[in-house]
Amino acid sequence: MKRYLIIGASPNESRYSYAAVSRLRQRGFEVVALGTRNGTIGGVPIVTDITKVTKSIHTISIYLRKELQINYYSHILDLKPKRIIFNPGAENDELYDMAQTAGIEVLNACMLVMISTASI
Repeated sequence: MKRYLIIGASPNESRYSYAAVSRLRQRGFEVVALGTRNGTIGGVPIVTDITKVTKSIHTISIYLRKELQINYYSHILDLKPKRIIFNPGAENDELYDMAQTAGIEVLNACMLVMISTASI
């Protein structure tokens, strides 16, 4: 079973990260939500400390703008995901290159479109 980490998860129902967590769960995937505020998304608790994410992660989907990603670089790479998806507005050439160098598949894409077309 693929496990997804959503970085930038928000308990605000109008946010795309909220929709991504919800739709992944609806499809039966295990999801870890990482955000800046405590809360839950459809029963999934939002973790506020990336060092608490220790399980194997297949895909990381990022919803944070580039400036806010810097503090997560080493943790993201240490998790050794198979894939990182930079959603629109979260594109980051520096982390993209670092991940690619580490052998991680990297995409600038929309997670919600990927879910709806079953290309996850």
